[in-house]
Amino acid sequence: MITVVGSINMDLVVGTERFPKQGETVLGNLYTTVPGGKGANQAVAAARLGDQVHMVGAVGSDAFGTQLLEGLEKEQIDTQGVKKTDGASGIANILLSEGDNRIIVVPGANHELTKSDIDAQKKAIEKSSMVILQLELPIPVVEYTLQLAKELGVPAILNPAPAGGFTEAMKQADFLTPNETEAEELFGTNWELELERYPNRMVVTLGKNGARYFDGDKHVTVEGFPTQAVDTTGAGDTFNGALAVALAEGSEFKEAVRFANAAASLSVEKFGAQGGMPNRMEVVSRMEAGE
Repeated sequence: MITVVGSINMDLVVGTERFPKQGETVLGNLYTTVPGGKGANQAVAAARLGDQVHMVGAVGSDAFGTQLLEGLEKEQIDTQGVKKTDGASGIANILLSEGDNRIIVVPGANHELTKSDIDAQKKAIEKSSMVILQLELPIPVVEYTLQLAKELGVPAILNPAPAGGFTEAMKQADFLTPNETEAEELFGTNWELELERYPNRMVVTLGKNGARYFDGDKHVTVEGFPTQAVDTTGAGDTFNGALAVALAEGSEFKEAVRFANAAASLSVEKFGAQGGMPNRMEVVSRMEAGE
């Protein structure tokens, strides 16, 4: 079982032909709402790849909260660890254009998750083969969860996004998975040298160019898979969910990263953060085709 401790949001998605400049108004060509949040996305990614997933987070008492819970349950994700608050659910305002995205997150109920809520999930965490976290929750709660996982001997993946919430204490995570932009924000332009401090522990995702890590002797680039991108919103979350599944199953680090790359390449081919997340057969087929 994989436990995901993280954000649950409703994504408010707007599409336009090009990103507006500062102070400029442009016409859009799309508006829709789709379930999201880095935590929920990573939970869905792991569940579709065949692992049992326990979700820990919070939603509001609004209509979005009900829809978000129903969406997780439809994916066969255990939501007993998701609490309902009196306020509004978290949302993400996502602007799509030019094959890329820009995102503003309003935490809402996500920031009402407490250390006591984590304590209530201690038994579930202890039974888990892996814990996944991100930084869209209160930072003290993330730090506390990492500490608890370490005490229980359960490996943890930390996706340090948004990178501004990263703290020194979070370096105790067993695995770190920043993208290239986040790595530069965390470690500076020479982030590749930082990989050497985390051999087989930190992997930096490079979009269509795959991912990079240090294996203890050399820097390794695991190439990405050819794809036609429609919506890149959930690619990083798919990568993290898939990496967790592969590592929990005992895959060697390079093979786990390749599995995650394949899953991420499939995820961008359909609209919505969760819309394109693949199942196990689709990932295996892409890996075999890429050999």
